[in-house]
Amino acid sequence: MTKSTRALLAPLTSATRRSAATVVSLALVGGLVLGGCAATTTDSSTSATSETTTSQTTTETSSSTSTTAIDTTATGTADATTTAQTISETAEAAQAFLDTLTDEQREAVLYAYDDETKSTSWSNFPVTFVERAGLNLTDLTEEQQAAALAVMESLLSEEAYATVAGIIGGDQYLLEESSTTEDSLGQYYIAFFGDPSDSSAFTVQFGGHHLGINATLDGAAGTITFAPTHLGVQPAVYTDADGEEVQPFDGIYTDAFAFFDSLTAEQQATLTSGEVTSCAPGDTCDFASGSGLTGADLTDEQRELLLALIANWAGMADEETTEAALAEIEATLDDTVVAWSGETTYDMSTGNGINFSISGPDVYISFQAQGGSAGADVEGVTTSGWGHVHTIYRDPGNDYAGSVTQEAATSGPGAGGGMPGGDGTAPSGGPGGQPPTDTETTTG
Repeated sequence: MTKSTRALLAPLTSATRRSAATVVSLALVGGLVLGGCAATTTDSSTSATSETTTSQTTTETSSSTSTTAIDTTATGTADATTTAQTISETAEAAQAFLDTLTDEQREAVLYAYDDETKSTSWSNFPVTFVERAGLNLTDLTEEQQAAALAVMESLLSEEAYATVAGIIGGDQYLLEESSTTEDSLGQYYIAFFGDPSDSSAFTVQFGGHHLGINATLDGAAGTITFAPTHLGVQPAVYTDADGEEVQPFDGIYTDAFAFFDSLTAEQQATLTSGEVTSCAPGDTCDFASGSGLTGADLTDEQRELLLALIANWAGMADEETTEAALAEIEATLDDTVVAWSGETTYDMSTGNGINFSISGPDVYISFQAQGGSAGADVEGVTTSGWGHVHTIYRDPGNDYAGSVTQEAATSGPGAGGGMPGGDGTAPSGGPGGQPPTDTETTTG
């Protein structure tokens, strides 16, 4: 990694901090439902492929009807600066969480490290369509919920944890304010693959609909990887229970346009004439690079800005882990292709948002604006386009740290083990009876 890249690490998430610093608490409420985005049509401005669900028959976990709120300060791994510290602290927090569980709950949350469920339970479809692994946090006591969130605080940086809190807070906002009838909102799960330890490998899987984190921590190898991970957002901006404005993806948008604005007119023309690709979670992928601007076409400053954008996904833990991940990606950046479609200025008052893909030997990111709200409409609030985004981060050579192979999507809630239509793709209607819009695409 170059010296300039190291220098960039300190401020690279400052925009995320600005957008999420107001998120000082989040509530996980029993019985909440989050607006889903299951309808699949293709936006003509992208080359996105149709998304498929992961293969696993869905049985919705019942949730408590009582309301339980948890306040948690979004501090993340503020004290962890090394990979070893993050692994140790996360393993300790995971064991503390396991100690709060009954024998039955422990059995439900723990899987073998190489269990294929690790791949089949990961999706950006609502949990009503694709069953998640582990325990539903709404079925836990307040003590257990707090202990589960402490695992994520130990794993994630302050900025990444605040982003996660903002995503979950948006889900709750949609539950309370939108017209959605999708009953997966607020359903978040946690699972461990392998015994949490600072001396062997284990994976933390955490998420629901607009969030799917797979973090593999290997104390023996001294590595942490977040591939694959899904970060999504809906709406773009909302007001939390304390009356504070929250914009979970402001940091990502800011970094994306900082890179775009650094390009010459000729480079921008190459970038926007390229092919934006997509690779759905819960499915195999050929990681097509498509066409566009390559890392070899960039100046040193532009390469640093691209790495800063990538760090929003690859750099969610401590500084050392982020530095190692970016160094690996930087080594093959010349062969990495970036493509872009949609708006060319960061102004959410106009247009329908942006789409981009970053595809190389050691990184795959797809950022897709969804053309519809999937029924989660709130007057005066942006819940589509700019305000409804799915993203996917994968490592073509190291998904799940090589512990399992991504299973193709082969089943869902429909008859015959597949999604309605029998082909493993999304149903013709949106979740909860909401019809899709003509432009919505569910991608990573």
